[in-house]
Amino acid sequence: MLDRAARLRQLPEVDQDTIRLAQDPQFARWLEQITATGGCAHPIHLTGATTVRDTHSGEILHHYDTTTEPGERLLVRCRNRRATVCPPCSRLHAGDTFHLVRAGLVGGKTVPAHVREHPRLFVTLTAPGFGPVHHITTGTERCRPRRAGQCEHGQPVGCSARHTDTDPLVGQPLCPDCYDYPGHVLWHAHTGELWARFTRTVRRTLASAAGIAQTRFPDHARLSFAKVAEYQKRAAIHVHAVVRLDGPAGPHDPPPPWATADTLTTAVCSAARAVTVHSPYSPATGQHILRWGTQLDARPLRAFDDADGLSDDAVAAYVAKYVTKGAADTAAGTDYRLTSADDIETAVVSPHLRSLMRACWRLGGLPEFAPLRLREWAHTLGYRGHILTKSRAYSTTYTTLRAERAEHERTAAGADLPDDPEAVTDANWRYIASGHTPGAALIAAGVAEDLSRNREIAHEEISRWAVD
Repeated sequence: MLDRAARLRQLPEVDQDTIRLAQDPQFARWLEQITATGGCAHPIHLTGATTVRDTHSGEILHHYDTTTEPGERLLVRCRNRRATVCPPCSRLHAGDTFHLVRAGLVGGKTVPAHVREHPRLFVTLTAPGFGPVHHITTGTERCRPRRAGQCEHGQPVGCSARHTDTDPLVGQPLCPDCYDYPGHVLWHAHTGELWARFTRTVRRTLASAAGIAQTRFPDHARLSFAKVAEYQKRAAIHVHAVVRLDGPAGPHDPPPPWATADTLTTAVCSAARAVTVHSPYSPATGQHILRWGTQLDARPLRAFDDADGLSDDAVAAYVAKYVTKGAADTAAGTDYRLTSADDIETAVVSPHLRSLMRACWRLGGLPEFAPLRLREWAHTLGYRGHILTKSRAYSTTYTTLRAERAEHERTAAGADLPDDPEAVTDANWRYIASGHTPGAALIAAGVAEDLSRNREIAHEEISRWAVD
């Protein structure tokens, strides 16, 4: 007969580690920490202490340190926005994004409710074409049926097949040798500059339409926005943005009488077609003139009970959905940086993405493209901007939302922390590790699943109560 230790050694590593954790005298406290992180898949391990003292007397009002915690450490969320990396934290990030975007549409979070009366658009700016690719078809539609013959590389220039959204051919070039990979990569590298010029041109166009000097535009109105970058199946960035026109003081100030949704729509469409950016000249690639694609959509958002336009909540949810998508979801490359050309060859990506990464690596080695840091951003195909960006006056910030949530959680937990403006806080924290052991990862996944299910049940009950 095997003794207990021998039987445990025969169990899988995950089971052994789970049993070890469950038998730890501090397991209950450890489980509280895991639950407090929402079942974070890759928590940060910190050690240290926080002391709150009275400024005048020096009396200690509150003290916390990790010496009594399991492993003498505190677990905190990783806050990764990608669902492929950490589903619990990405869900929280999506919620923050929803409230951030929604506040700029309907008010709340220091934004007045009358902001809904301001001209607001939901704008989609696309990438130009870099070569024909296979696309999703619907019904009896075929991919590219009217094109016959072959390109100079001997590949068909047409495709009579039907492609579903799961077809691996969708987004892939008909001929990789004809595809403008340098142009694609350089367009990504300059998308931020294109957006900056686009917003400047919108302001100038609005000033001209209103009959005021362009330099005096800030004295009359303010352009606010929140935008999200989305990778399409062909691995090219599209920009979805909420664009709002305020008075000179921002959302608290009503826009001038000439500022209407139609005026803003005309300015947006005109600016999108007009702006260009010139890439650095290179003997290897020449110079590219970069612009937005011809596909442009600018739709007004619904105000109060108006029948026309998109709904505010639908737009906020749409934007929030895309900020949590990882590279694997969006054909954006990889969720990790590439440190060498060999990493490109071993990455689990499509041939199209591999070619884009190679183009980043090749062009990134040329001195004329050094400022673009293409090798550093080869994992995102040359795009080095944030997934979500907003203007300063659009609405609240992620930092403010996180602080409000922390205060709410502290209050809900009944934490007795001093709220004295005269108190001073001394904090000394140090990073020591991150992630989970195999058993801890299994337990954390169960906690995350339970919390997710509880949210679903609560949402169903609230919806049922609202109907009744």
